[in-house]
Formats: sequence, C-alpha cells, structure tokens
Amino acid sequence: MTDLAPLRRALLSVSDKAGLLDLGKALAARGVELLSTGGSAKALRDAGLDVRDVADVTGFPEMMDGRVKTLHPVVHGGLLARRDLPAHVAAMDDHNIGPIDLLVVNLYPFEETVAKGADFDTCIENIDIGGPAMIRSAAKNHAFVSVITDVEDYAALLAELDANDGQTTHAFRQKLAQTAYGRTAAYDTAVSTWMAGAIDLDTPRRRSIAGTYKQTMRYGENSHQSAAFYTDGTDRQGVATATQHQGKELSYNNINDTDAAFELVAEFDPANGPAVAIIKHANPSGVARGATLLEAYTNAFDCDRTSAFGGIVALNTALDEATAKAIVEIFTEVVIAPGASDAARAIFATKKNLRLLTTDGLPDPKAAQITMKQVAGGMLVQDKDVGHVALDDLKVVTKVKPTDAQMADLQFAWTVAKHVKSNAIVYVKDGATVGVGAGQMSRLDSALIAAQKAERMAGAMGLPQSLAIGSAVASDAFFPFADGLLEAAAAGATCVIQPGGSMRDDEVIAAADAAGIAMVFTGMRHFRH
Repeated sequence: MTDLAPLRRALLSVSDKAGLLDLGKALAARGVELLSTGGSAKALRDAGLDVRDVADVTGFPEMMDGRVKTLHPVVHGGLLARRDLPAHVAAMDDHNIGPIDLLVVNLYPFEETVAKGADFDTCIENIDIGGPAMIRSAAKNHAFVSVITDVEDYAALLAELDANDGQTTHAFRQKLAQTAYGRTAAYDTAVSTWMAGAIDLDTPRRRSIAGTYKQTMRYGENSHQSAAFYTDGTDRQGVATATQHQGKELSYNNINDTDAAFELVAEFDPANGPAVAIIKHANPSGVARGATLLEAYTNAFDCDRTSAFGGIVALNTALDEATAKAIVEIFTEVVIAPGASDAARAIFATKKNLRLLTTDGLPDPKAAQITMKQVAGGMLVQDKDVGHVALDDLKVVTKVKPTDAQMADLQFAWTVAKHVKSNAIVYVKDGATVGVGAGQMSRLDSALIAAQKAERMAGAMGLPQSLAIGSAVASDAFFPFADGLLEAAAAGATCVIQPGGSMRDDEVIAAADAAGIAMVFTGMRHFRH
C-alpha cells in the first residue's frame, strides 16, 4: 500500500442532492469517470455530465422498487478489492470488475421520516440497505478507497485532490472512513431506537446512542479535562438548537447549566405569565413568576443575589428592553429565551462576554425522553422525569387546610423542587422562591440552608424579618423524621408539600398539626442526582 491513491472512478448515489452537481462537475473536470444510480444519475445527466448507470455496469436493472440495485459483486468487488494483491487484481480481471476509488453516499432520510410522524410501513421503506453496505465496504478498504457520507466533506475532498495531483492521502482516507463508520452506526442507532419504541420495547437487549459533533470545548468541568459537544438529532428546543447571538463560545459548564435553566423555566406556561429561572451549578438560585418579565426577574434575583452573580438566566418569554437593562447590572454568563427584542439585543451588545441564546420556543416539559448516566462498566437508562401533579392529585393530611393562595405557592414550590439536586428543600412566597437548599446529605441540612438564605437576603434588602415568614415549603422526597418539617415551621413556613410515604408519616403529620401548618401529600417524589 502506498500513501497516495489515485482517483479515477467514482460512484455517486445520494438521497440529499445538495452540492451533488458541483461535486460531479468538479470530478468530471479532473477526469474522473462517474457512476451513479436513479435520481442521482438523472440529476447529473441533466446537468450535462457523462454518467454511467450502475445497472449498466452490473448488467442487472434496479428491481423490487429499488430495494436491489447496488447489492452486486461488481459494485462491492470494485470497492473491496485490494489493489496491491495480485489475486484480487486477477479476480477483478476475470469477472470484469472495475475498481471504484471514491464512494459518495448519503442515506435514505430515515430520521427525517420518523420525525414527520410517518406510519410504521413508511418508516420501514426508508431504511437504507444498499447505502450502508457500500459505505462499510469502502470504509474497510480505505487503504485505496475514499468514502464520503456528509455533504460538508465535498469541499475537503476537492482540496485534497488539488493538493495531491488528483490523489488522496492515507490519513485523509482514514479520517473519512472513521466518519463513515460513525454515520452508519448513528443510522442503525436511529433505526433500532425507533423500532424499540414502535413495538413498545422498554428494555431492548442492546441499546445504542449516537451524536453529531457540534463543537470542541476549551475544557470540560475543569481545565485538565478535554470535552466536546454533540447533538442527538432531535428537535427539542434548548441549548443544542438555540441561536447564539453574541459572546464567546459556551463552555462545558455553561451548556450544562443553560440546559438545566431552560428545562426548569419551561415548566411555566407563558400563557400564565412570565417566569424567570436563575441557575448556578445546575441548581436554581432563584425562580419567580411576575406580572411582567422584569418583575419575574427581580423576584428571582432577590431570592439569592449573591449566587446570581455569574449565573445563567432562562426566560419563558422573549427578552424585553427593561429586563435586559436589569440583567446587565451584574455579571451574567448566559441568557436563554424564546426570543429577544431589538432593543434588548442592543443593550446586551454592550456586554461582549454575555452570551445571548434564542430558541424557536420552549421544550415540552411533558414530552417523553430517555436520560442516560454512565457508570463504570455500563450506563443507567431511564425515562426523563416528566411527572406532574394536578390540584386534584394533592391530598391534604393536616387539620389546617391550605388557602387557594397557599396552594398556588405549594404547586410552584413543588415544580421548582423537581429541578433541585436532592435532598431538595424550596421555600416559596407569592410566586417566587425565597430560599433553596440543594444537594445536602441530610434533608434537615437543606431546610436549614434554605432558611438561612431567606433570612440573609431579608437583611440585605433591609427587611425586618426573614423572607421565609409566611412561605410554602416543598420537599422533593418525604420527611423521614419530623425535624426537617419543624425547621421549616420555625423558619416561618405556613404550609408544606411533600410526597408522603414515610414509615413515620403519622409523626410528621402530628408535628405539622402541632405547629398549626397545613400539609399536602403528592404521592410522587422528584429525586434528582
């Protein structure tokens, strides 16, 4: 094998015709013989190019509605034959097999077909067979053959040919081969994942994951860790599909925190008013609703002004001028919203390091998804936590009943607690968090921390008493003992929402009754690790 391989004959068979004509013309101009199939051949021929149909080369027509056209020894022999082995060369001569030096294939649009909601049979018909088979043949024989599966690589191929007098280097072909195997793996992953869902198979024997490279991070969570960002091909609104209008590239931690912020704020339907979530290290430092977006931001900010510094701000409605002015008063890493006014963008433009991301909408908080977590030797797979409780699902277990206003705050607190690392305790008053305790080993410690934050912020704002006075409290899981609930009551809480289900529920309920506070059970917990 030599480093350089000449390119004399190419097979072009693509579903996505973007760039095909320009590529075909460029190859023809370099003296490359063109082979093609079906629509690709017609498009090239209509452009005035000399193209030979694969059916003419194989001696067999396309058949079975196009299912069989390239699955032939003449095609795969041309792709797989080693040019440096006399036996392979002799076999090619004996069977009139011409070498194929370049394969350009992109596959039937299976993923797009599924995304459009096509029925089962239509999806099946859009599973490509010949394409992946040829790609694998060409990639295996990359010692001699170049294989391209992405339109974005057309320009790189032509530059390579120009740089090497119509030849390709071994390193270039290796890179193309790796990309090709990644494409067929992702394609098979899409088919396998779709079929598991189509036949209601929750735990398939083998589960694959796939991603498409988006960008390299400067580093991961820490400067000594390398990292990159891959998209999964879904159209879920969020950081992966957002448009970045300004600011430096997002870091690994920026992306993680921005995702957490946007998923949280999406819980609050814009039809019911503006909402803002401020996130620090994947936990909310403040969340609020308001009559205006500015009011919602101000109330979220006032929950924990210290932690808001250098945080991520997510909005459930388009960013307006007044809110933009308030946000730029402190250092903020990222703002993500469904849109932004021209006036708001002009204000942000004065802060070159502030990233502004906009999306076409909010992610659906009730849409089914799969989440995965890697562990040593494997991965944990589960449904995304899309659990919600309606007013009718709540069970009042104390003598004191919550008022309508308290019930609204309880539901708000419960929604926020779902997005706080366990053990989670959230104090809410008048549609805004006033204290958040996250990620502690003890639920009591979380209750204490949240209460301390509420008291400290009251002092910073010049208020005579803790923000937790008169608040509603949510606990993401049941209180195993009454101590956490009593701490919340001591901090000034008047009502509590929790899953219930502890062996000591009776003791906790009795403690709530003794403290004169209302408590409701959800029957659902929201652990978040």
